[in-house]
Amino acid sequence: MSSALKEAVIELREDDALRITREALQGGADPLDIVAACREAMDVIGQRFADGEAFIPELIMAGEIMSGITAELKPYLKAEGSGGKLGTVVMCTVQGDIHDIGKDIVVTMLDIAGFEVVDLGVDVPVAKVVDSVRESGAQVVGLSGLLTVAFDSMKATVAALDEAGLRGQVKVMLGGAPVTDAVVEYAGADAWGKDAVDAVELARQWTGGAS
Repeated sequence: MSSALKEAVIELREDDALRITREALQGGADPLDIVAACREAMDVIGQRFADGEAFIPELIMAGEIMSGITAELKPYLKAEGSGGKLGTVVMCTVQGDIHDIGKDIVVTMLDIAGFEVVDLGVDVPVAKVVDSVRESGAQVVGLSGLLTVAFDSMKATVAALDEAGLRGQVKVMLGGAPVTDAVVEYAGADAWGKDAVDAVELARQWTGGAS
């Protein structure tokens, strides 16, 4: 299932991807295995975009496929949620980057897991993140980026949270194909999530909701 689903998403075969997802879920597949396959596919598409081998229309189409898959997954994953809100997470793709596929998967998974998620969208100005944290009282901030130019925006966002006196209130996690431990250190963040499952686990740890 995993390889077939991954191939279908990479090749942007929406009908096949949704059919494979439905059949896998009906057959008792672990929803998190489906998430992992989709994440691997998104990594491939994201790398193609970064290499100039894929373009905005492909990203949009991949995003639409992922929206359909997450809609199929949601009823199966809801049972794993806690039933009450574990905390508030502000999520965005940072200024200078319009990639939203990975961010949207994380937003969906956080919502399913029981978090209140404030999704600011893409290409988000630093000041908007600061204002959102102040207004929502968030405990976690998730900064996503596919392009390496996003690293400076991540760093600027963390610095702005510090300047606003909010850094002690929040943990900051980074996400995106090019993110590494070195990027976390450069940006002054707390950690990075290699995929949506990892991001949810970090948020749980930081809000005291770890299972």
